[in-house]
Amino acid sequence: MNSNKILLLFLLFITSPIFANSAVVFMYHRFGEFKYPSTNITMEQFKYQLDYLQEHDYNVWHLSKILRHIINKQELPPKTVALTIDDAYLSTYTNAYPVLKSKNFPFTVVISTNQVDSRSKNYMSWSQMREMQKNGAEFANHSSSHDFLLPQDNESDAKWNERVTKEIEKAQQRIHEELGADTNENPRIFSYPFGEYDLKTAELIRKLGYIGITQTSGPIGEDCDLRAVTRFPMAEAFANPNSFISKLNTVPMPIISVSHKEPIIKKENPPKLHINLKEPLENMGCYISSGETIDFKWISQTEVVVTANEPIKPPREKYTCTAPAKDGKWYWYSHLWIVNN
Repeated sequence: MNSNKILLLFLLFITSPIFANSAVVFMYHRFGEFKYPSTNITMEQFKYQLDYLQEHDYNVWHLSKILRHIINKQELPPKTVALTIDDAYLSTYTNAYPVLKSKNFPFTVVISTNQVDSRSKNYMSWSQMREMQKNGAEFANHSSSHDFLLPQDNESDAKWNERVTKEIEKAQQRIHEELGADTNENPRIFSYPFGEYDLKTAELIRKLGYIGITQTSGPIGEDCDLRAVTRFPMAEAFANPNSFISKLNTVPMPIISVSHKEPIIKKENPPKLHINLKEPLENMGCYISSGETIDFKWISQTEVVVTANEPIKPPREKYTCTAPAKDGKWYWYSHLWIVNN
């Protein structure tokens, strides 16, 4: 190869975009509704976040577009973000939508159709959603009744399968009737009510042709489990500027495998989480949802066992582990635990 060709290849390399191949997905519920601090974000916080994304040139995409890239093994550009909103509360339309529209930001709303059909003053109407659909919104499935999907007491596998399938298919039918037959079809997205699932539920979701999205925190990338896509919850306590920016700068932890993919705690409590890493990590820390540090033990350079200091209390908890990555980024992995009473 002559020197001119070598120089040309070098210039192409240094001028081509460097792809992070991961994205950060945020989850919201209510906007400016101070009576619900556990699910609400203040409008001051929300506007700050949108301004930050705009001023720092983030790629704000529909969640469906990010998922299509992952499914098709296409590279994601650096600084790719999705904004998702659960439950279709009215404040999505009255408070969040005008700000999102003003910035021309796409966003994804997951809806439980019975609540919308009830015409409750607390939820958006189908006509409001059709308006939003013309201005950046896409819509996805959150079941018809927003009921718990885990098997109930004395519920046979057949009855459970029938109930969950009906919850999902009824909601998808209503979404098609009101918002168009191509809505939530490329790909089909399903958000677990209360963020709860077990492996049996996740597998049923997959067989029905859906990608499952959770309320478990963490960035997503090419190796993410499409039955349980992670998102960072944004409520008042976690939505301050430092917290928001730190989560923007996360990348998936380089994990080969974890034990206990099943979130349900059946016997051992506190459960032990065995993480098998692709490479050694320095300065790792692990925490529960309160921010309290929890124990972990290295059993080799790339294998670690994480255990809470006390038994997990109902209804649910998370183990979160982080470690410094390159270029000011942070590796992040969260694992959901459910105490099924």
